[in-house]
Amino acid sequence: MVVAVLGMDSLGERAAKMTEALQKSQTITDSVVSILGSFDSRLSVLETAMRPTQIRTHAIRKAHENIDKTLKAAEVILTQFDASRQAEAKILKGPHEDLESYLEAIDQLRSNIHFFSGNKGFKSSDGVLNNANSLLAKAISKLEDEFKQLLASYSKPVEPDRLFDCLPESLRPSSESPGNLSSGKNHHHEHQNGASETGGFKHLTLIPPRILPLLHDLAQQMVQAGNQQQLLRIYRDTRSSVMDESLRKLGVEKLSKEDVQKMQWEVLEAKIGNWIHFMRIAVKVLFVGERRVCNQIFEGFDTLLDQCFAECTASSISMLLSFGDAIARSKRSPEKLFVLLDMYEIMRELHSEIEAVFGGEACNEIRESTFGLTKRLAQTAQETFGDFEEAVEKDATKTAVLDGTVHPLTSYVINYVKFLFDYQSTLKQLFQEFESSGETSSQLATITMRIMQALQTNLDGKSKQYRDPALTQLFLMNNIHYMVRSVRRSEAKDLLGDDWVQRHRRVVQQHANQYKRNAWSKILQCLSTQGLTSSSVGGGSAVSGEGGSGSGASRGLIKDRFKTFHIQFEELHQKQSQWTVPDTELRESLRLAVAEVLLPAYRSFIKRFGPLVDSGKNPQKYIRYTAEDLERMLGEFFEGKTLNDPRQ
Repeated sequence: MVVAVLGMDSLGERAAKMTEALQKSQTITDSVVSILGSFDSRLSVLETAMRPTQIRTHAIRKAHENIDKTLKAAEVILTQFDASRQAEAKILKGPHEDLESYLEAIDQLRSNIHFFSGNKGFKSSDGVLNNANSLLAKAISKLEDEFKQLLASYSKPVEPDRLFDCLPESLRPSSESPGNLSSGKNHHHEHQNGASETGGFKHLTLIPPRILPLLHDLAQQMVQAGNQQQLLRIYRDTRSSVMDESLRKLGVEKLSKEDVQKMQWEVLEAKIGNWIHFMRIAVKVLFVGERRVCNQIFEGFDTLLDQCFAECTASSISMLLSFGDAIARSKRSPEKLFVLLDMYEIMRELHSEIEAVFGGEACNEIRESTFGLTKRLAQTAQETFGDFEEAVEKDATKTAVLDGTVHPLTSYVINYVKFLFDYQSTLKQLFQEFESSGETSSQLATITMRIMQALQTNLDGKSKQYRDPALTQLFLMNNIHYMVRSVRRSEAKDLLGDDWVQRHRRVVQQHANQYKRNAWSKILQCLSTQGLTSSSVGGGSAVSGEGGSGSGASRGLIKDRFKTFHIQFEELHQKQSQWTVPDTELRESLRLAVAEVLLPAYRSFIKRFGPLVDSGKNPQKYIRYTAEDLERMLGEFFEGKTLNDPRQ
């Protein structure tokens, strides 16, 4: 506590002294405050005075930074100006001078336009942009001209020989008949042709490979400039005429239904054959070649690519299809069936290639046109089947077959049916165009049977024109035998079946038997014993025992029988040697069948009654022929010698 008190005292003393001292110095303090106050005001003035200097120093620093930036920007601008001047110089020279540099100049111009478009603060940017855009438009215009000129200079119609040389050997025209497409034509070497081998067909080079990249680059610049329509127009106008003229040189014509209707069948048939080859050449060679050109020039621009290809081939396709359509819509006739099937066949063959070559939405109309023609050909062919069956049954041709041989209608119909089997796969496809179910083989069998039945019905009617019943039967025998033989030797046998063949063989035999009865029954009666008995023998047999003479027979009756037999046989020989059995096997079989009946009867008759004649005067007058003579003369039957009308 003492210490604490002493401490307090000490502090108090010190505080008192300080108070005294402060009081003494108050006046001094006030003076200092006053002085400091005035100094403070002076300091404020000084600070105010100093502040702009500080600002200017900052501005100078900032200005330096801006000057650096401006100089750099100016350098870039000057570089752009310099590049623009260089681009302009290149563009003024034109693309033909140096196309690569020209295209670089256009890219530089576009870069400049992009640069100045992004620097709107630059006072002259609008003027520069206008100049650059104007120069770019001129450059693109020159590119269009260059594209057009370059494309035109390498777009020439293709000569037929170059197209033929792209075909497999079997499809090339022969040197003897250059107008007819077949085999045997010598071809140029590949480098002469501008073609490369693939799948039997060679690639046709329409534009040199070194030119295509240039055309592609030009096309690319035009597309970037928004000039697709000009590009499309140039390509279409140039290449379309090349396609059209190439086909015209080949021989393609645009024919109407009326033109077709006026043509002679032989002329029309030849034109149809050529049209089939033209379609194959156009699709597999010419259009495939054009598609490759389009693919390379317009690579990367699929819509434009398809549009250009569609428009440059549309006219050519129309020219080709117009002929096919004219045939499909022209008046139907049986002889047209096979050319219709040929035409349908080539359209089916080309189906997948047409889909591939004419792919894309722009080619929809072309694809629909080609597939529409395929349908029309199928429909017309099927309708012609029905026409043919009816025409066969109702055929009223007045062609006279005086010798009973195979009628032209029969051979025509059978050949027609046999040809049908050469088209089995085509017919199968054709039936499927209209049938969703059912066996195509049974359809073909049904059609064939109906045609055969129609033919038989017609032949029955034609057979009635003969006045001689034997010739009627011979005619039917010949014609139905021809049908059976033809079926047995063709694919029709598998389709119609053994049952059909056996049934119709029996019909042939029936007609042969009827012929024998009608032709030989009367003469065979001359060799019978009936009527040879003598009335004085009380009705007993006039014939003696084996080997003996006919003691009860009248010599006069025997002589009359021999005389009648010889007259009838000579008449038959004279007439039937003029009749015809064209099939060797059938002819020999028929002669043998007659001989097997006639010769034994004749030998027997001579043996039993010949002695009666031999014992009289002039026996050779009544027995003119030996059995061997008859056999020899039978060998002359059915040879078709000069004939008088047996119907008279």
